[in-house]
Amino acid sequence: MTEDTSNQTQTRQIFSWLRQFWHGVSVPLTAVLLAGIIGSLILWLSDANPWEAYAALYRGAFGSATAFGRTLEKATPLILGGLAVAFAFKAGLFNIGGQGQLLLGAIIAGAVGFAFTDLPFIIHMPLALFIGSLMGALFAAIAGALRTYTGAHEVITTIMLNFVAINITDYLADGPWKDSGIVARTPAIAESAAIPIWGTLPAGFFIAAIMAFLTWYLLFRTTVGYEIRTVGLNSHAAHYAGIKVARTIILTMAISGFLAGMGGAIETLGVVGRFQPGFNTGLGFDGITIALLARTNPLGVIPAALLVGAMQAGSSQMQFDANVQSQIIDVIQALILFFVSADMIVRWIIRTRADDGGGVTISSGWGSS
Repeated sequence: MTEDTSNQTQTRQIFSWLRQFWHGVSVPLTAVLLAGIIGSLILWLSDANPWEAYAALYRGAFGSATAFGRTLEKATPLILGGLAVAFAFKAGLFNIGGQGQLLLGAIIAGAVGFAFTDLPFIIHMPLALFIGSLMGALFAAIAGALRTYTGAHEVITTIMLNFVAINITDYLADGPWKDSGIVARTPAIAESAAIPIWGTLPAGFFIAAIMAFLTWYLLFRTTVGYEIRTVGLNSHAAHYAGIKVARTIILTMAISGFLAGMGGAIETLGVVGRFQPGFNTGLGFDGITIALLARTNPLGVIPAALLVGAMQAGSSQMQFDANVQSQIIDVIQALILFFVSADMIVRWIIRTRADDGGGVTISSGWGSS
């Protein structure tokens, strides 16, 4: 009797886990499917073969070791940008400043990379990566402090700070830190500061994946993470419970900026090899797409970034092989973002309903995981 009861308990736990898993992936998967279907219609209306176009996209993203390495390379800053947005969401904050934080992280990491030429790799690369990430944290903390002490909404302040960061980096790259020549860019980083590539696999991707696991652990296995999530659910109740809300908001924004800054630093140290304005355009804003597609779950950010990274990596192959404009990828990404954000539409399509003992409940809040 005891063994039967234990088996029944295990079975219920398995079904509960499966239901929770479907709860987390149903909307993103359906959003991707719907975006793909509508993208097929757009391709067909533009006199392209959807099957050939998607096959070329797959070849460009996964068809060879080089293509797969390029996909991982594209996904790396997207993972960190998505983590930055998702982490802030957990505290009820909307960090739109990932682009500015990423740019500052990229140029400061580049500065450390070219300023020191006599450091060993084991010191130089981690130092450049850390200082670039720290710059992103300090820049994001400004918005957190303004939210805490003046009530200025972080959406407004982070958008404004994006323009500050863009102008600062443009000035430095075309001014004091400009390399010789007419192109506005910093000098190349020293070899000791470069993040290595193992064959065709960029080491930066594995750094980003580790950061995703560390972010998940911080949020769901530590006291600090519990405080952050409590503030996100109800800041007034958190304050009544003794949580220092002001400190938590600033800390959350700082960690969010640290992640975004690391994305820029890895792009400089592991991909471009220097800072050059225009090479990082839009990466910070793509983090919003990644975070929504992952339902703000830090672990879900990895497959979401791989999906978007694969589309970006394979777009050129699709353009050449199937005679399709690469902008169709932007359209599909926009459709994915639309369907994930408007999950009421997706829930109606997949016929989910409120949990009455046998249904599936999908939260429409951005803070769900």
